[in-house]
Amino acid sequence: MSQAVLLLASLLIFSNVAHCDFSPTLIADMAKILMDNYCSPEKLAGMEEAIDAASVTYEPGFVPAVPPAVPDIPPEHLAEMIKGTVKVEVLDGNIGYLKIQHIIGEEMAQKVGPILLEYIWDKMLPTSAMVLDFRSAVSGELSGIPYIVSYFTDPEPLIHIDSVYDRTSDVTIELWSMPTLLGKRYGTTKPLIILTSKNTLGIAEDVTYSLKNLKRATVVGENTAGGSIKISKIKVGDTDFYVSVPVAKSINPITGKTWEITGVAPDVEVAAEDALDAAIAIIKLRAEIPGLVQAAAALVADNYAFPSIGGDVAEKLGAIAASGGYSLISTKKELEAKLSADLLKLSGDKCLKATRNVPVLPPKNLPPEMFIELIKVSFHTDVFENNIGYLRFDMFGDFEHAAKIIAEHVWNKVVDTDALIIDLRNNVGGSTASIAGFSSYFFDDDKQIVLDRVYDRPSNITRDLLTRSELTGRRYGSKKSVIVLISGATAGAAEEFVFIMKRLGRTMIIGETTRGGCHPPETFRVGESSTFLSIPISHSDTAHGPSWEGAGIAPHIPVPAEAALDTAKGILNKHFSGQK
Repeated sequence: MSQAVLLLASLLIFSNVAHCDFSPTLIADMAKILMDNYCSPEKLAGMEEAIDAASVTYEPGFVPAVPPAVPDIPPEHLAEMIKGTVKVEVLDGNIGYLKIQHIIGEEMAQKVGPILLEYIWDKMLPTSAMVLDFRSAVSGELSGIPYIVSYFTDPEPLIHIDSVYDRTSDVTIELWSMPTLLGKRYGTTKPLIILTSKNTLGIAEDVTYSLKNLKRATVVGENTAGGSIKISKIKVGDTDFYVSVPVAKSINPITGKTWEITGVAPDVEVAAEDALDAAIAIIKLRAEIPGLVQAAAALVADNYAFPSIGGDVAEKLGAIAASGGYSLISTKKELEAKLSADLLKLSGDKCLKATRNVPVLPPKNLPPEMFIELIKVSFHTDVFENNIGYLRFDMFGDFEHAAKIIAEHVWNKVVDTDALIIDLRNNVGGSTASIAGFSSYFFDDDKQIVLDRVYDRPSNITRDLLTRSELTGRRYGSKKSVIVLISGATAGAAEEFVFIMKRLGRTMIIGETTRGGCHPPETFRVGESSTFLSIPISHSDTAHGPSWEGAGIAPHIPVPAEAALDTAKGILNKHFSGQK
């Protein structure tokens, strides 16, 4: 009992009776009450949780409340009681609103069943969604838990809702959903939002925790109080002191955990006074989601670069939505994340995803002096030992309109080198408009070469990407060595260039396998919403095997990205040293 005595000392220090003088006998009596009644005696050793759960009070003249027997209350009085603790309203948009302050037990529910149906349930059943307001719910009966939960579940199969261990009787009670109820069930498909506050306590916490973990309700508001399923106020001997002790504990069979002490965390955290507005916004969003998912599926089916895959993805996306996969979405951000995750899972394409922003393209009509400064910061050139050129740029653009500036300030610095290292380790892609022109610098002009064949879904045409016969500035030609450096970050248009140069045997590739991106995707608005889809609409030639999209491009010499430049320089220096 020494742990319980120590606990009592802690309780007295933090209670409003710490100034009183307690005899050893009184403290021993209090300790015995704890030892005999606390629902988790094993936690008395740790004491912190027990201190939070138990309390000591001095209450002269306290008379325990004894609720009147249900049969003694006339039905008309029960009706008035219900009206005083329950608020029922149908909000705009056919949203049912039900505010409960006390959760009645099964016995009371059976007694007042017709009244409940008339004043409450018959008004809620026809609604399209429901808000269950527990922000002021501070009391209730244990038998009311399965009663409420069952109205939002199916009659079969029965669901194990909760297990409650009662210390005083040393019995564990299993709470199961009920196969039959008064009136009809609300069902499992219509949205259900539960509002909570820091004052939500006890039985209401259990109902909230159960429906949340059954994935049947979304909790909006504040973390609940973290009370207990059952607390008894036990008189200490013949004194006016009482010890309030949790005598039962709840263990949820789904999570294996409890809401007691810690409370129920909301899915969407907002101030209690803002919870109803937030709930209404969530319900309105969920009403739009089926149409948005359907519109997204249609966009993929009609525009995705790989038609057969696009049709399959669209069909499966619709099936996920129909099976309730989007029923617990609460925000646009969650919707976009879910869409992106599903599209990636179904297609394997990292580029097929949801986005809220249409990409902003850089302006094309900059003054020449501004273009020169932009080129200087966008490209980095150097000439190493043995006349080895180095060219780095981290994004492809529509270089054609700035070809003269680039030739003068960038290309002319490396075109006369004896070998060239092109560093694309940090190149994240960009426009493919200049790929044919840039690639052409590394081939001779005596014949036209097919660099790639690109299929365009909107036009349903496959076009040949050919070397250019005319270029701004001199060619590097097909004889001098070229090494391209890549990494896991190399993506998009940069991968297309590497794919071309590798397939035609024009370069050695050093570094890491590239990201496996796509040709620049188009952005499509989903319906009239603020959500957009990024959809690849073209792909490289797959007639002779897989291209780079999705899988990436493997290097000839795999090394960590940070070692790629030194590896390339070592190879070229050794080559040139051998020629001397």
